[in-house]
Amino acid sequence: MRRKPPSRAAGTSHHASERIHRSSGNPFADLGFPDPGQHLAKAQLAHTICELINSAGLSQKTAAQRLGIDQPKVSALMRGKLRDFSTDRLMRFVIALDHDVVITIRQARDHAHPAVRVLAEA
Repeated sequence: MRRKPPSRAAGTSHHASERIHRSSGNPFADLGFPDPGQHLAKAQLAHTICELINSAGLSQKTAAQRLGIDQPKVSALMRGKLRDFSTDRLMRFVIALDHDVVITIRQARDHAHPAVRVLAEA
C-alpha cells in the first residue's frame, strides 16, 4: 500500500534546514563522489551508447553481439550500472557501433578543476 505524502497547507514553506544549492554541473561532484569527472565521463559515454543502440534499432541481443558482450551486460549498461565498464571499454563500444572517438586536449575552462568531458555529435 502506497502512503500519500504529507500535504502542506497553501503558502507554507519547506523546513528551515532545507537549502537549495547551485549545481557545479557535475552531479557526481555535487554528491561528493571520488573522481567525479571520471564518473561523469562514463555516464555520458553510456548515454551516447544507448542513443546509438536505440537509433540503430538494435535489440539488446544484437547490440551485445556487436559489442562483444552478453545481453545482461547490455541491460546493465542501459540501466546505468557502469561499475564493470571502464572508460576505455565504453569508447571501444562506441567504435563497435560505427562511430569515431576523438580525444581533444585543451586548456581547462576552470583551472582549479580540470575535467574529462564527453561531447557527442549527432
